[in-house]
Amino acid sequence: MRLMITGGGTGGHIYPAIAIADEFKRRDEETQILFVGSEIGMEKDIVPECGYEIELINADGFGTNLRNTVKAVRRVMKGGREARDLVKEYSPDAVIGTGGYASAPVVFFAERMGIPTYIHEQNAIPGKTNRFLARKARKIFLGFSKAGSYFSDASKHVPVGNPVRREFAVCDRNEARQRLGIDPDDFVILAFGGSQGAGRLNREMIHVIESHRDDEHFSIYLGTGSYYYDAILSELEEKGIVPTDKIHILKYIHDMGEVLNASDLIVSRSGALTVAEVTACGIPAIFVPFPEATENHQYYNALSVATAGGAMIVEEKDLDRERMNRLVDELKEDPAKLKRMRENCASCGTIDAAKRICDEIEKDIENL
Repeated sequence: MRLMITGGGTGGHIYPAIAIADEFKRRDEETQILFVGSEIGMEKDIVPECGYEIELINADGFGTNLRNTVKAVRRVMKGGREARDLVKEYSPDAVIGTGGYASAPVVFFAERMGIPTYIHEQNAIPGKTNRFLARKARKIFLGFSKAGSYFSDASKHVPVGNPVRREFAVCDRNEARQRLGIDPDDFVILAFGGSQGAGRLNREMIHVIESHRDDEHFSIYLGTGSYYYDAILSELEEKGIVPTDKIHILKYIHDMGEVLNASDLIVSRSGALTVAEVTACGIPAIFVPFPEATENHQYYNALSVATAGGAMIVEEKDLDRERMNRLVDELKEDPAKLKRMRENCASCGTIDAAKRICDEIEKDIENL
């Protein structure tokens, strides 16, 4: 089978696409997979690192002023021609879109050429790209059932959850701690603001680190994002705090599955991928939704887990030093509550989404 998978911009679109590709390759090593992404997206680095070939096209949003919009239109028109030529040359058996600017022209032209197309929507409230492509797709795979209300043809809806890489589902907590050198008795927090970091969340976690600097059984992994990394190190240094084997300050957490499974508590944004990975591992979370996310979709992503009792939601407008520290301490000192949250969080998780997507696509192609 020859597959074309397209999507990107941020990790939230890229890693589900990689999980789907991995599942197809696991089933048949002879499967040929070509990724198509944007020249400005993170996929240009992440996809090759994961062992897949990628072609890059011009794709971008339309900006906020006339000058940027004109430039974007030119890029989109060029990207459309590039997408059309790539689809024609590669001639895939199917095209799968996971959202982001690059997926729009690829899925659009594939459908026009009579190639079966499928999309996966990660968020509880769909993005504009997938809303546009829904009419072109044979099936719409849903990360959250709530997203179905935004797509008109219910016969296409397949609720599957969000695909996560196998490392999140198969990693044992004790083994993860042993490999990372974490004391079995430590209370471990993993804090991060998504693939690009979050300044406000970083600042709040500095206060948490400062408050627990003398606690010998407290460990933290803070993924700052590359943009904020130097500033966070400088601020900690001003407070007399340096990274240690208990305080880990990282630009990007590459072994996320291992660190996540080793943790007792997650403090993070609530992008769809983050929620999927957290629930797959069953780790209690304090979600701080990105307030400027389109239609506040991160809040609704988090709400699905909070309603089940597996997470807390703290909106950014309500964040302050005292509240975050208080919540961390309450959970640290209440193992019974943490255990209940762990169980409730795990009940929201889906570890077979990639398998279900591949099953559906293979069955649909066979019946054409």
